[in-house]
Amino acid sequence: MEQEELGFSPWWLVAVAAVAMGFAGTYQFGWSSIRLPLETRLGASEAAIGTVFTLFVVFQTIVQFPAGWVRDRWGPQLPMLASAGLLAGGYVGTALANSIWGVYLFYSLGGMGVGIVYSVAANTPVKWFSDRRGLATGIAMVAYSGLSFLLIPFLRQFIVTDFVVTLVSLGLLAGLVALVAVPILRDPVGVTVRDADAEPDGGADVTSADSTPATDPEAVDADEEEGYTWREAVRTWQFWLLYAIFVVVNGVTLMLVGKVIAFATNAGISAGAATGAASLVALGDAFGVVVVGGLSDRFGRERTVGVALVLCGIALTGLVTVAEAGIAPAFVALAAVAAFLRAPPYSIFPSLVGEYYGRAHSSANYAVLYSAKLWGGVAGGTVASGLVVSIGWDATFLLGGALILVAGLATFVLRPVRGSPA
Repeated sequence: MEQEELGFSPWWLVAVAAVAMGFAGTYQFGWSSIRLPLETRLGASEAAIGTVFTLFVVFQTIVQFPAGWVRDRWGPQLPMLASAGLLAGGYVGTALANSIWGVYLFYSLGGMGVGIVYSVAANTPVKWFSDRRGLATGIAMVAYSGLSFLLIPFLRQFIVTDFVVTLVSLGLLAGLVALVAVPILRDPVGVTVRDADAEPDGGADVTSADSTPATDPEAVDADEEEGYTWREAVRTWQFWLLYAIFVVVNGVTLMLVGKVIAFATNAGISAGAATGAASLVALGDAFGVVVVGGLSDRFGRERTVGVALVLCGIALTGLVTVAEAGIAPAFVALAAVAAFLRAPPYSIFPSLVGEYYGRAHSSANYAVLYSAKLWGGVAGGTVASGLVVSIGWDATFLLGGALILVAGLATFVLRPVRGSPA
């Protein structure tokens, strides 16, 4: 950590990033409270209103690469400034929109703001920390769902009685928090791409003794401050294994998040227990990123990912067993455990990307990896629904548990990229 360079502890940067993440996360976790009054106001169909969230996820994901590319070169201030306008404008525009097409536009713009904040927050610990990256990343990530857990009761209370004022207020608050973060967040001197390019031998292309450019990214002797570009990272097998694991974990656990109540209802679990399971899934997801990320600092990234995902697969398998038996307390507990253990792609993968491929391009590299969320979202929504119809609830969740179990076991073959600044 370059504390001397800052004049204060880098943990304050993590705290600022976490607060910005929390307000940005209301777009995702507050949507269930926003959608019903919005549907009533516009007279929109279920399919039309459901498309709003799909567009949000798409734009949240695709904006992360350009945002990360800019951040790696010029620091976090420009992306955060853009996110302030997008977060505020997204909510204000949605509140005032008088057609579903207006909502599509403005909620998508808000999604872009969320994606920018997510990219900046996830990579701030990678830029500033070495020994405590996992814990720092977990703290930055926990607010994404954790703050919404606290705000949703108030949002549900006021959104019905005064939709416009509530949504405009939330948008202005989210934009203001991002704006306040602009002059505070920064990157260490020497880890931006422009700093690396300023060095006589800067850049990611390394030459051998005979001045022949290195073409094999596995053979590049990457420096911590320079590292791999995203084009070089995607030519390593480690990247694609991480990508596949991300797709599987995101797809299966989004199925859990989105369908746990329906699964419980189908199994005859009481409505109260089903609601409790949904609440604890959100809470488990929030705290999992902190605890699992912190454990990776102590026990190693790859080992922690593998153990967490294997246990997550076992928990999902057990969830089916207790659902069949109608044991409501065990169902609630196992749903929370599974959500708690889904953390690695969000709390550990940013650190792994930084350690495997260097800090200079870490934002862009993780953004490319994060694009796996798109495919995971399709798997957890459309594909999972199709499987439920064709093979049933139990078989679908058992298949999901088996896939995460295999993903966890596959993690144990990971090793640092040759020449990486681990």
